[in-house]
Amino acid sequence: MRSMLTSGLTLCVLTACDVLNDPPRAVGTLERDRIHLVSDTNEPILTIHTHEGDRVEPGQLLIEQSIERIQAQYDHASALERAASARLAEAEKGPRAQQIEQARARYSAATSSVHTLKLEVDRTRSLVERKFFPQNSLDILQGKLDEAIARSEEARAALEQMLEGTRSEEIDRARADYAAARTGVTNLQISLDRARIRAPLAGQVEALPFEAGERPHAGAAVAILRALSPTYARVHIPETLRTKLTSGAPASVWIDGYDQPYAATIRWISSEAAFTPFFALTQHDRSHLSYLAEIDLTDAADLPVGIPVEVRFPDL
Repeated sequence: MRSMLTSGLTLCVLTACDVLNDPPRAVGTLERDRIHLVSDTNEPILTIHTHEGDRVEPGQLLIEQSIERIQAQYDHASALERAASARLAEAEKGPRAQQIEQARARYSAATSSVHTLKLEVDRTRSLVERKFFPQNSLDILQGKLDEAIARSEEARAALEQMLEGTRSEEIDRARADYAAARTGVTNLQISLDRARIRAPLAGQVEALPFEAGERPHAGAAVAILRALSPTYARVHIPETLRTKLTSGAPASVWIDGYDQPYAATIRWISSEAAFTPFFALTQHDRSHLSYLAEIDLTDAADLPVGIPVEVRFPDL
């Protein structure tokens, strides 16, 4: 009996020593990032180039949506951009020599018309004074003269404006119109590009919620990928360890069924506890706090996600 008791006490002491000598640990699950690829428009799906379970590379085309409506809008916007560009170029260069010559010719013709009508008014006034023509004949000619003078002044102003060149305000307005047209084209080009949904990184297709011919609403996930890397453990760090751990600290990840741990590094630890604490916490309450952390495994690309893991911190 004494021998059995001694052996039992020895085993308890050794077990207690092993527990005390074990490095601090945290538990959680193995994860890789899950990416939802969403539809930018509600246009129907034309082609799906992949299947669930396929591995895809960055930039690989996964899904194509109809672009007929967007293409028509893009063509219209491009035409408006070209027109705005031409107006801007014309404003910056100013009027052409041919336009200036035309303005000079119009001013010369208007001036000649004024001179001719003045002579006609003077002659008619003389005849009216000698009672050969009625007064209304002179009034009609005077009206024509006034109209000719107004047209001459208008032609002169147009010629002076061309000789001075395009005003800075008109150039600024032409530049603003061109910038707005260019922005419209860029926006529609982005919509055209996003109608062809591509893989943003290397991953595995986890789900394809829609089939070809269906029309997803804008913002709906049309493909869900699971990234191939990085593989990381998402664990909850006890409050007693939080102040001793920092980003970049080494760790080892133990997984059931594997004899050796995986080397890992702490990437991130939350600065807030996993639940909102009371205004004042007792020492007993604080011992129940935990902090979410993500710990990158060095080489674990083929491990399944979601399995439970235990993380130990050998430096503590």
